[in-house]
Amino acid sequence: MPHVRIETVCHDALVETIVSAVQQAAHTGLRGDGKIYIAPIDEAIRISTGERGEPAV
Repeated sequence: MPHVRIETVCHDALVETIVSAVQQAAHTGLRGDGKIYIAPIDEAIRISTGERGEPAV
């Protein structure tokens, strides 16, 4: 069975909305539906401009 890995970065306010959407879309009721990990992102840097923090997102 093929596997898919999805990674996303979002604002804290959107975490629960995104988690809910992924759970609904990925749930088959069978073992192996996957896992969701939530981790903080300490810094964002836009390579092309050097912007840091919120403007880089």
